[in-house]
Amino acid sequence: MKKTMTPGPTPRPTATATGNEPRRRPTINDVARLANVSKKTVSRVINQSPFVNKDTRERIDAVIKELGYAPDPVARGLASRRSYLVGLIYDNPNPQHVIDTQQGILDILRGSGLELVIHPCNRRDKDFLNGVRGFIDRQKLAGVILPSSVSEDEDLVAVLREHDTPYIRIASVLLDEPEHSIVTNDAEGARQAAEHLAGLGHKIIAHVSGPDSFRSSHERRSGFIEGLKTAGLALDKKLDLRGAYTFQSGVEAGRRLMALAQRPTAIFAGNDEMAAGVCQAVRETGLDIGKDVSVVGFDDSPLASRMWPALTTVLLPIRASGRMASVRLLGDRLTKDPHEEDLDGEVHPRLVVRASTGPVKA
Repeated sequence: MKKTMTPGPTPRPTATATGNEPRRRPTINDVARLANVSKKTVSRVINQSPFVNKDTRERIDAVIKELGYAPDPVARGLASRRSYLVGLIYDNPNPQHVIDTQQGILDILRGSGLELVIHPCNRRDKDFLNGVRGFIDRQKLAGVILPSSVSEDEDLVAVLREHDTPYIRIASVLLDEPEHSIVTNDAEGARQAAEHLAGLGHKIIAHVSGPDSFRSSHERRSGFIEGLKTAGLALDKKLDLRGAYTFQSGVEAGRRLMALAQRPTAIFAGNDEMAAGVCQAVRETGLDIGKDVSVVGFDDSPLASRMWPALTTVLLPIRASGRMASVRLLGDRLTKDPHEEDLDGEVHPRLVVRASTGPVKA
């Protein structure tokens, strides 16, 4: 008599018998087979469709967790004709600024099924716009976030509009319609820096600004000049130097200022990297930061609190601006309600006073 074999449980995707080969990546077909449902039902659960009953959803979720299955965002986009990728395009010499922006975006994307892809670029490169076009075409993006300074490039924005790619611009002033913008109000923070130094009795105050190609450089400079004017002071041309938002440019500017016959008693640098460079140049002359020369930066990057003496600086909520940009870009595609503060369209800098500033010497 012929025996009827009872089929055993379906084997899980695993390594081969030798144990040396890498484990095969589980697929949606594996999930469907082990949960005893169709591939379409698994897809509905992944995309959080309401048209799946609770027991089936829980069974599929358990299999997904057991297998460690993660859907391919590109494949999902092709299948649904909706992209699950958010782009970040940046050109910034300050790596911490980029990292903080990314962290803010990821705060919102985490758990949403959306992924972040980044595209570093050089706005001065002749192939800059072609590179962006290729990035958009390849990724089929759900949208793009543009931090400073690429947010200030009107040609880039025109390319995004041509491709019908949603975008949000993070910039020091309003450059677009509010629904496309997050404003960081840089001039407001620089004004606080000027008022702080003037309030300490400083009258010979220098400024090291960022590159001309950054709108933030101009906003921080104009805000600083406005703050000095409020205190009855003006920015001397000899004390108004241009940097590049880099440590080395801060060193070079600081050396030039320390070589003047009448040295400044206080210096405001357009970002923390340059402020750190200025501090090095001041120390080279044997002077003390905070006692002989006061120094203020901008951004409140981790560097500011790790320096000695710790740097007085303007805190710019960069991570918060990244969160706001993500919420504004994605709207109802998010799977959870954002915090109320992430619904705003602007952030406001504030001065953080530390040991690098002090009263002017009598």
